[in-house]
Amino acid sequence: MRTGSSFDVRDYGASGTGTVLDGAAIQSAITAAHAAGGGIVVLPPGRYLSFSLRLLSRVTLAIEPGATLIAATPGPLGAYDLPEDRGPQLYQDFGHSHWNNSLIWAEDAEDISVLGGGRIDGHALTRDGPGTPWKPQSGERPLSMAAMTEDEVAALERTPEAMRGLGNKAIALAHCRRVAIRDLTIDRGGHIALLAGEVENLTLSKLTIDTIRDGIDLDCVRRATVEGCRVNSPNDDAIVLKTSLGLGRRSACEDVTIRDCTVSGYDVGTLLDGALGRTQRIAPDRDPVTGRIKLGTESNGDFRRIRVTGCRFERSRGLAIESVDGGTIEDVRVEGVTMEEVTTAPLFLRLGARLRGPEGTMPGAIRGVSIEGLTATGIDPRFAATIAGIAGHRIEDVTLSDVTLHYAGAIDTLPADPPELADAYPEPSMFGPTPAWGLWARHVRGLDVRELTLSRDGEDGRPRVKLDDTEGPSLPRSC
Repeated sequence: MRTGSSFDVRDYGASGTGTVLDGAAIQSAITAAHAAGGGIVVLPPGRYLSFSLRLLSRVTLAIEPGATLIAATPGPLGAYDLPEDRGPQLYQDFGHSHWNNSLIWAEDAEDISVLGGGRIDGHALTRDGPGTPWKPQSGERPLSMAAMTEDEVAALERTPEAMRGLGNKAIALAHCRRVAIRDLTIDRGGHIALLAGEVENLTLSKLTIDTIRDGIDLDCVRRATVEGCRVNSPNDDAIVLKTSLGLGRRSACEDVTIRDCTVSGYDVGTLLDGALGRTQRIAPDRDPVTGRIKLGTESNGDFRRIRVTGCRFERSRGLAIESVDGGTIEDVRVEGVTMEEVTTAPLFLRLGARLRGPEGTMPGAIRGVSIEGLTATGIDPRFAATIAGIAGHRIEDVTLSDVTLHYAGAIDTLPADPPELADAYPEPSMFGPTPAWGLWARHVRGLDVRELTLSRDGEDGRPRVKLDDTEGPSLPRSC
């Protein structure tokens, strides 16, 4: 997508010194390129301090090697664009409901790119933002947060008024078409380093993201590829697909491929400096560090034809596939995945009934999930690979083939059978230690386990495998 005339931001008054605001000059160059029918806005080596920039159709923003776009600190000299008014945002967090309050944002744009080998420094962006105004609070927060005080929760969820003028995303895109973002480093991206809502034909390639909350959020995207990316996010998900109501309607996430990516939960900043620190043990939700690939939790719309191939998980929670808000997840293939130092369960498939949506929202479905060639080591011994539907709503047609799981230790008490917790926020820890140490399935129809190798360190009184209300399972003799 890097075609057309070049527009050097220095020709529009940018200093590149990092000591004065260059945002107005950069925006002028973007406007000029758009008016010319398209072009490349170039940030040569230097440091460019800016508040919100709006990317326009047929414009490439090229942050060249040696160039850093710096998120400015709000104050007397300026602030970020205000969160747009999209009507009542009842069913998702503030950060998933707004795009304009970002360092770079675009809406209803087409043929746009951000690339070039440079860096985005988001240290002045905030990870904060209020949760949803949705009133039935039983499934709003993970059960692991139940013991937190109101003050502790408030420190994570500032009011909408407090967010005015703050930036909480590095890049945010809404209703865009034909988008490429590649060859960039994002250092601390705020609440979400990269948010794409209802974007079609999206390519994210060779991004390095080391951030304080979510890495890449793809919300109701179609025909998207994420490839060769490295995302470190100990406090939240690294790469997550969602189908929220953030843009005011129920929409789907379809034809998405995530391949050859690495996700992790090392200490913030230590991916970029190479230290790969392990000091932080607990994420803000009071469970171990996150940094995973996930489908859900926001799941009002459907997910179809999702592929995860050749990816690596390091010091993170395992793969999660969750429908709890009425959406259907179907035709998911996971192939050639490796995990090391898994901080909760290696696999967590959950069909629940949180039903965070308009009145009348009913439980959705998970069906047609194939997981082949997955190897996980160093798994928290409390949590087996889990496939859990709810009474009356089974997960259907799940295939596990060539799956090898090694658990780092054992537990010395036998847990009771977990309660249903149909309306709870979905996390592997929601049930406590699982009633099997290797694989636990409940409310499942059509479980086909073809090759499953389970091993552990130490003795554990729980069975290797436990199947509850599981219809038509096919298990190898080794199980």
